[in-house]
Amino acid sequence: MGIEGKVVAITGAGSGIGRATALLLAECGATVVLGARRVDALATVADSIVAAGGRATYRVTDVTRRTDLEALVALAIESGGKLDVIVNNAGIGPISRFDALRVEDWDAMIDVNLRGTLYGIAAALPVFQRQGCGHVINVISTAGLKILPTMGVYAATKNAVRTITEALRQEAGPHLRVTEVSPGIIATEFTNSVTDPSVKETIETRTAPIAIPPEAIARGIAYAIEQPDDVDVGSIVIRPTAQD
Repeated sequence: MGIEGKVVAITGAGSGIGRATALLLAECGATVVLGARRVDALATVADSIVAAGGRATYRVTDVTRRTDLEALVALAIESGGKLDVIVNNAGIGPISRFDALRVEDWDAMIDVNLRGTLYGIAAALPVFQRQGCGHVINVISTAGLKILPTMGVYAATKNAVRTITEALRQEAGPHLRVTEVSPGIIATEFTNSVTDPSVKETIETRTAPIAIPPEAIARGIAYAIEQPDDVDVGSIVIRPTAQD
């Protein structure tokens, strides 16, 4: 039971939810292994953890490359001798209306949000099977719970991950825990990936007044991890009180 001493790999760890999760878990005594595409952001997070007395290492990771996820898991084993948890957090949201025909954005969301999660699962499962224990945490979204215009492809990728998560949970057996965490409107860099200017402005105007900090999601992830091994927190939804 607890977080201290666990080895946790986190994708999308350079900012937002991933960064907040890394900082919190390291503070609680975990060894965190950070993956993201921006080396400067990763180094900043890792340095702040180490400066505070925590344990962190990192590797530049593009989740659309299966070998990158395999290398991140290998780094976790090299750093901590095991892997207790993988947090599949990396995601993008270049949302738009269908008739805008931003097909390249659709492809990118499928590659990062869906394939990236699958690649994380594929990298971690053999390790968990050898160890006889492990924990997969997939960060999803409330966008898949309430479908809105412009969110069609993004929500579809997140609901695909929701389906994958539940199927994995049922297949997992008694020693593998599987958790889905669905954030609502969070104050992160999410809109940076939106390529449609009008949609970006609308989203920023609508979400800024009610967005909650990514630390709220980090606490939910920590809650799932710190439960006893025979307790599996299957699903957590964390949203602003003011969110519809």
